[in-house]
Amino acid sequence: MGVEGCTKCIKYMLFFFNFIFWLAGGVILGVALWLRHDHKISSLLELKLDEAQAPSTFYISVHILIAVGAVMMVVGFLGCYGAIQESQCLLGTFFACLVILFACEVAAGIWGYMHKDTVSKEMINFYDSVYDKAVTETITDQDKKKAVASVLKVFHETLNCCGKGQGTSIMTQLTDRLGLTDVCPSQGFSISCHSRIQELFSDKIYLIGIAALVVAVIMIFEMIFSMVLCCGIRNSPVY
Repeated sequence: MGVEGCTKCIKYMLFFFNFIFWLAGGVILGVALWLRHDHKISSLLELKLDEAQAPSTFYISVHILIAVGAVMMVVGFLGCYGAIQESQCLLGTFFACLVILFACEVAAGIWGYMHKDTVSKEMINFYDSVYDKAVTETITDQDKKKAVASVLKVFHETLNCCGKGQGTSIMTQLTDRLGLTDVCPSQGFSISCHSRIQELFSDKIYLIGIAALVVAVIMIFEMIFSMVLCCGIRNSPVY
């Protein structure tokens, strides 16, 4: 018993796409966990100076990705099982879950596009505030001065950079050599930390965007196949 002809072909195509969808959920979950525990990112986002904390917008996005990856794996398994068992109930539930996921992904994509530079700007502003306190402001408390310098040095050593731009980089390296400060890496990098921060977070955001686009295409095919298969099961003469 079961569907025949073209509907049977669609059944196995839906199973194949669901398996890919399940794998994609696993990849997204894995990438999100990697981003959450990436040494460079965690070194920067866990920094704290006085009452100022490094912006957590990036981690919020990563936590959402972890949830999405886990849900995708569950929904993908549901679709695979529903297709093999030719269950209208499971396929209907699977279709409803896909519609909700697709709507959430479109909404998240629009929000992400509108705020694609937010994470970089927030981190640059945090870096500038730390840099100004460590280099340009006069701090009489030596313990506080060392704390500010140590936070700034984490930025520089993690990103292999120094200063806001070429001019400030040269100036900071000069003050390091004179013994007035100790914030630049020992290798003497003259690359702007602004550009390093933008590269670090922009690359990760584009990676997330590409993954989301691939998943969205798979979801569209799955919604079409699930509805066709569900109709085929309902109209099949063997039922």
